[in-house]
Amino acid sequence: MTRIVVVGHGMVGHRFLDELASRGLDVQVTVLAAEEALPYNRVLLSEVVAGRYQSEAVVLPKLSASAGEVQTGRRAVAIDRERRVVRDDAGAEYGYDALVLATGARARMPELDGLSDLPIPAEAGIHVLRDLSDATDLLAQIPGARRATVVGGGVLGLEIALGLAGHGVVTTIVHGGTHLMDRQLAPGAGAAAENSLAKAGVKVVAGSRPTAVGHEQGRVTSLTLADGTQVLTDLVVMAAGTVVDTEIVRAAGLPVSRGIVVGNDLASPGDPRVFAIGDCAQPPQGSTGLVAQGWEQARRLATILEQRLAGGSEANLPDGEGDSQEDPHLPLPAGGTDVIRVKGAGIDIVTMGVSGSAHRPEGSRRVSLDDPDGARYLEVVVADSRVIGATCIGGGRVASDLVAAYTRGTLVPADPAQLLIRPVAGSAVVAESPTRMPDRAVLCRCNSVTKGQIVSAWRGGARDLKAVASCTRATTGCGGCGDAVTGILEWLAASDPDRDAAEAAA
Repeated sequence: MTRIVVVGHGMVGHRFLDELASRGLDVQVTVLAAEEALPYNRVLLSEVVAGRYQSEAVVLPKLSASAGEVQTGRRAVAIDRERRVVRDDAGAEYGYDALVLATGARARMPELDGLSDLPIPAEAGIHVLRDLSDATDLLAQIPGARRATVVGGGVLGLEIALGLAGHGVVTTIVHGGTHLMDRQLAPGAGAAAENSLAKAGVKVVAGSRPTAVGHEQGRVTSLTLADGTQVLTDLVVMAAGTVVDTEIVRAAGLPVSRGIVVGNDLASPGDPRVFAIGDCAQPPQGSTGLVAQGWEQARRLATILEQRLAGGSEANLPDGEGDSQEDPHLPLPAGGTDVIRVKGAGIDIVTMGVSGSAHRPEGSRRVSLDDPDGARYLEVVVADSRVIGATCIGGGRVASDLVAAYTRGTLVPADPAQLLIRPVAGSAVVAESPTRMPDRAVLCRCNSVTKGQIVSAWRGGARDLKAVASCTRATTGCGGCGDAVTGILEWLAASDPDRDAAEAAA
């Protein structure tokens, strides 16, 4: 029996286990999970801070026992490639034929004068938001805070700021870039995003970085910026990017850069038995930091392992390729795995594909609508009659249509301007009643779950959101489809009461 050791039990590690179990392979899987907590949806941590989700609501659906043996509270500390063994922090060793690293990344803590004077930053009011304990620690301090500062104007920074503002805390974002989300948004779009935040009660200070933290009696009181400006604050949340911990991989003699270097087959070029997926991996096409990319990597790696196991004995696991249609040498597809949607009350930001400062392919065409007074900015990039990128600030229905066109590769009108002012033909149907919504309509874009799949799950006995999530994976991504899925379930319960009554009698 082939032994697979998975290091990491976050969203990507959890999805890999699910993908592997669904294939019914003859494998022995052991998981080393550094956290004691059950695996949870890290994408929704900002929603926990905002108070829209309780901690227990973001726990991922439980996998079957066949998915593997999970060792919680065990951190991998060393890899012995010659013996093919992983050692944890308790001294236990785990032999492997294939080692899968899904360790994610930790939050980057900027070097600030005065920070070293605070032995436990969180107790002083200085936080990060990377795991569930970070969210609960931050929530506990919000009631006593009047002012908060978020360092970093990326997606997470915006979501945290909106969550804090929703609690009535006066919130400021300090961002070193020229404008918000400068990796994804053009300057005009950044200005529209800033106007949207202003309406939600969030102030933005761009083009400056913090250099020092002020504190009194063990509590943060201010941030000093590079230009000398002082921002008074009771809470500071660092959202200034992430860092991959590559120490044990480097110590094992494997190539690392920003992350763990892997090929398109997700294997390390230094050892074909060692793989990496998710935030810790650095594939040839780069890492987006988005969970959709990690999920696609989990699916691909499960398929690659399946085909290699089918091709021979476990001794052939590293390089047998079998007859699967999955070509491990091809780059991972980007379409659908790089859609970014900012979550938060009072703001509507969606980007995908070629957007912002990204290089536009030769022959592509870009059309934009800039409406700063209305906190609105719409942009679409088209090539070969298909959407290859878009930016939507305050786009509403247009954003939904463009996401559908981008992820499905829908043919679009000859004049791209029409995409910004009318629905895309063939896009997901938005209906006033579930009765009028076709079964093919996609409700959960993160996992491509349709209305028909929700109905099938309900008819199979899934009667609440948790059960449907377990059956279909709907709502386990960004969570934005929760209301839509709940609405379908309420409609089903009302439209077929006899079925529920018969099941209750049985």
